[in-house]
Amino acid sequence: MGAGGLSLSAPLKNPASKMSTNENASTPAARLNRFKNKGKDSTEMRRRRIEVNVELRKAKKDDQMLKRRNVSTLPDDATSPLQENKGNQVLAHWSVEEIVKGVNSNNMELQLQATQAARKLLSREKQPPIDNIIRAGLIPKLVSFLGRAECSPIQFESAWALTNIASGTSEQTKAVVDGGAIPAFISLLASPHTHISEQAVWALGNIAGDGSAYRDLVIKYGAIEPLLSLLAVPDLSSLASGYLRNVTWTLSNLCRNKNPAPPIEAIQQILPTLVRLLHHDDPEVLADTCWAISYLTDGSNDRIEVVVKTGLVPQLVRLLGCSELPIMTPSLRAIGNIVTGTDEQTQLVIDSGALAVFPSLLSHHKNNIQKEAAWTMSNITAGRQDQIQRVVDHGLVPYLIGILRKGDFKSQKEAVWAVTNYTSGGTIDQIVYLVQAGVLEPLLNLLTTKDSKTVLVILDAVSNIFLAAEKINETEKLCLMIEECGGLDKIEALQSHENEQVYRASSTIIEKYFSAEEEEDQNVVPDSTADSYTFQIQGNTPNSFNF
Repeated sequence: MGAGGLSLSAPLKNPASKMSTNENASTPAARLNRFKNKGKDSTEMRRRRIEVNVELRKAKKDDQMLKRRNVSTLPDDATSPLQENKGNQVLAHWSVEEIVKGVNSNNMELQLQATQAARKLLSREKQPPIDNIIRAGLIPKLVSFLGRAECSPIQFESAWALTNIASGTSEQTKAVVDGGAIPAFISLLASPHTHISEQAVWALGNIAGDGSAYRDLVIKYGAIEPLLSLLAVPDLSSLASGYLRNVTWTLSNLCRNKNPAPPIEAIQQILPTLVRLLHHDDPEVLADTCWAISYLTDGSNDRIEVVVKTGLVPQLVRLLGCSELPIMTPSLRAIGNIVTGTDEQTQLVIDSGALAVFPSLLSHHKNNIQKEAAWTMSNITAGRQDQIQRVVDHGLVPYLIGILRKGDFKSQKEAVWAVTNYTSGGTIDQIVYLVQAGVLEPLLNLLTTKDSKTVLVILDAVSNIFLAAEKINETEKLCLMIEECGGLDKIEALQSHENEQVYRASSTIIEKYFSAEEEEDQNVVPDSTADSYTFQIQGNTPNSFNF
């Protein structure tokens, strides 16, 4: 990410990416309870991603960087306002001891050279000696240099050095905070020199990115107002793009992390600016803004409400349809989070045209996008029957079946949830359509998976489909269809499963629907003609289905 006017090279990703992994509920029942199902109990069926699927929340590969180092690859005179021609030979390689001596001298020029030497050591690509600099006790001195308004070059060099120390581990960030850097950096946001205020923005982003505690400390010291005022210009395009990117990234770190989530007042203060940034045209700004919104929607329904009532959902949906993965990924995450909310919040997403984008998302070449799209669908099919109908009308059922057939396993698990929720809350017509679309075979094939949670969820769908079949007197036909596609053998095999819930659920289905074959009158069994294994709707009355 370039820094405005400084042409700095891309910062390194911090290897210790700090993301709280969730205390995952281990029982399938716990997950089922997180869904909301109109047919049953409205608090039961929606799932919050953080509590459900560790994989969904891993912030490693495609997620945003928590912290960034400012690594210069250009000659110093290009990145620093300081003219170094006379001191170059002296500055070549200072040892930490020499830096300590220079910083503690009473000579301003020497202090500046020593600070710059420290910054260079901390900006080298490989193994910057952060701990040596901290152990040498340099931080308090560097922080004091931040306040030297009469010497802007030393402000810049010390800000840069401290930014890179704060880009390290939690311990290293703590050393910067303990040195009193937060209020000093906040004061620097108002520096008349943009390269200095930008460096302060960056440093505060690294500190806030460490976790909830430092994020809240940065907020408590009053960083939000001066940060937002940096963007208080009539036209965002008038700002250097690197500068705008840095401010956006830092704002996104102020929205990030849970337990606790950021103070609601802080979010309300930041949101109008995020809405504005969401309409900007720079891809990096858009990506980081979408990440910010995804963090803010990852919470309770009232947190989601604060975000959606700004009216940003239609623009989020537009970005969901853009083909750029770095923007699509966080916008899908945000949309997915919003539909874990109330039916009304879900409806806003549907009304904004989101479902039209899902054919491409559910068949995307990247597994992660397919998985998140299927997860999103599972929370929409946990909604009202009219919302399930919109899923049907947008032709999305065949795409879910496609994932059941040939998606990667993580995507298949989410598609299983989408189908089970659909069978839980759908009308008889909707369930008949699902079976006609060919759901049974790929769904039942997944009963051989080792994951007993998923097996239970599939058995739940099978039971729901049987309940619909009973209502229209088509149980026999359903039994035949399940047997034909090899599903009966798989359900029978589960009766000796080591998981008690699995063998109970499978035995219940066998006893209830498959155990009385011998006594049956042969004429009740439908003919085995080629098309007798598809649900056929005869007319529109609910009782006239013919499996």
